[in-house]
Amino acid sequence: MEPMTVRELLAATDGKLLGDVSLDTTISGVETDSRAVHDGDLFVAIRGENIDGHQFITGALEGGALGCLTAVPPKEAVPGKFYVLVEDTVQALGQVARAYKAKFPIPVIGITGSVGKTTTKDMIASVLSQKFRVLKTEGNYNNEIGLPLTLFRLNPQHELCVLEMGMNHFGEIDYLTRIVSPNVAVITNIGDAHIENLGSREGILKAKSEIFQAMTGDDLAVLNGDDPLLRTLDGKIAPGILWCGADHEPPYEAKEIRQMGAKGLQCKIKTPKTEFAVTIPALGNHMIYPVLMACAIGEKFGMTGEEMKKGVEAFVPTKMRMNVIRQGDVTILDDAYNANPQSMRAALEVLSQTDATFRVAVLGDMFELGELGPELHRGMGECAAALGNIDALLAVGELAWNIYDAAHQAGMEGAIYAKDRAAAKPLLANFIRPGAVILVKASRGMAFEELTRELQRLAPKN
Repeated sequence: MEPMTVRELLAATDGKLLGDVSLDTTISGVETDSRAVHDGDLFVAIRGENIDGHQFITGALEGGALGCLTAVPPKEAVPGKFYVLVEDTVQALGQVARAYKAKFPIPVIGITGSVGKTTTKDMIASVLSQKFRVLKTEGNYNNEIGLPLTLFRLNPQHELCVLEMGMNHFGEIDYLTRIVSPNVAVITNIGDAHIENLGSREGILKAKSEIFQAMTGDDLAVLNGDDPLLRTLDGKIAPGILWCGADHEPPYEAKEIRQMGAKGLQCKIKTPKTEFAVTIPALGNHMIYPVLMACAIGEKFGMTGEEMKKGVEAFVPTKMRMNVIRQGDVTILDDAYNANPQSMRAALEVLSQTDATFRVAVLGDMFELGELGPELHRGMGECAAALGNIDALLAVGELAWNIYDAAHQAGMEGAIYAKDRAAAKPLLANFIRPGAVILVKASRGMAFEELTRELQRLAPKN
């Protein structure tokens, strides 16, 4: 992080300074975890559901932080440190991040959508990094706290910024957009994720479309041209639109798609300026969308077909995002980071297309689906059975009982059920056999990485 003065902090937050320090005093980092502070940091005290960061202010300051953002006046100030008193520390964190971002007049690509945000972010960054120095969101730093912390990693060497923007309620994308002011907005698709909070897919579209509210005709939207709800935005938003897909022959399209098993897929990418064949090192036909969106943005910033091809083929997914783990003669498809009906259906299709002697789906609960939850889980069981070549299914969790029941009712003899991870673990050994491919997928709160680790323990070592 480049230094920021106390004067700049006060101007950004309209806060009140407490402590006898010069306004020219500078911070060299921002941290929300008191255990991770370094000398010269600004500690931001955030109230969570279970822990209030304000109780750790003194420890953070004594541990090296130079000052803090606080919503509570200190009872006893630490000598030589400063306190900036604000009404809401999360809002203040965003305000400081916006002021810091203003120091770097570089293009920002903002990415949202129901499915595939992280994969699309990683693919766009992989392509752009072949020509530019790129800052991208790491891990799950895509919310009102994580996104500002990502911005504080900006430095003068960066030329482009690729940011993932998550949400589960109305107003959240609008809030993040006001912090980062994207020049390019990407929406991957509109699905059922967070439908419990947003009411309908139309509500989800409205919430995602908040990303356009501060954009102008000089900006750009890159959208999935095969998504019928996104297609309704044509002519209704300020930025120009580049459509990416396969079904409607948009300017950016993928042709001659060919599956290569666990190695990924091959296709031909067609853009308004070039055409090239590429091998995508990831599983599933849905991967054409991140690739096409990355190429649309790359071409906007002057990249050649060869540069874009190189970036696509250098793609590495974020951990637990359809990672292919090969151990001995067993393959684990670790897609345990998150799940919703669209991504789970896509993962099942990937599993069905793999070259295997025995295909297994280990599926868990999908959260935030509201009253539609049981029905949408049943749809996953019906899908697994209808694909016809998935040999076994282990459904784990309260809602996942509906996956099991629907698969069983559809005639899938290899469907079994476990109420939780503890009950599931002893069953995993039944799936370890030569040539097996095992998909592991559930919502993040199910912590299915524990099941992935157990499968790795059980599988033969290389």
